Amino acid sequence: MATKSKKTAATKKTATKASSDDPVVSPKLSGAGANAINGVVLPEGYEPKLSESYMCDKHLEFFRQKLLNWRQELIEESQQTIDNLRSEIRDVGDEAERATRETENSLELRTRDRYRKLIGKIESALRRVDEGDYGYCEETGEEIGIKRLNARPIATLCLDAQERRELRQKQLSL
Repeated sequence: MATKSKKTAATKKTATKASSDDPVVSPKLSGAGANAINGVVLPEGYEPKLSESYMCDKHLEFFRQKLLNWRQELIEESQQTIDNLRSEIRDVGDEAERATRETENSLELRTRDRYRKLIGKIESALRRVDEGDYGYCEETGEEIGIKRLNARPIATLCLDAQERRELRQKQLSL
């Protein structure tokens, strides 16, 4: 990993502090609770704005909530898979039906394994939120960008770094 420049690190520290213009609005929480970033409560339907300072407390809380909700959905889906596999009738009549069920179970288990890996990436992103590193490229220290993080909240690289990594992987696989 490349080390971040002093300017980038200083910019990041400044950016993570909410400005006095950042109002904390609405008593309604979207599952935030006591662990909210610096006590920030987001208004219902809040979306990060480009006009706000990058990765201010409101941005961090928004992405923290997005990650927490995503993790919870994956855990619930995984639990449903486990429950379905446990309750499945094991005595299947013919071989074709048994093969179909085994194929379906295999797909379910692969999906669950993907969820497990994804939950690990979400946990890593939540740690970066807590540490104040969220939203910054782990290779260059540059901003990843609100739009990219909204589309892929677990992103760790800015677009340029991601494109370089994909190009290197493509060259290595040739």
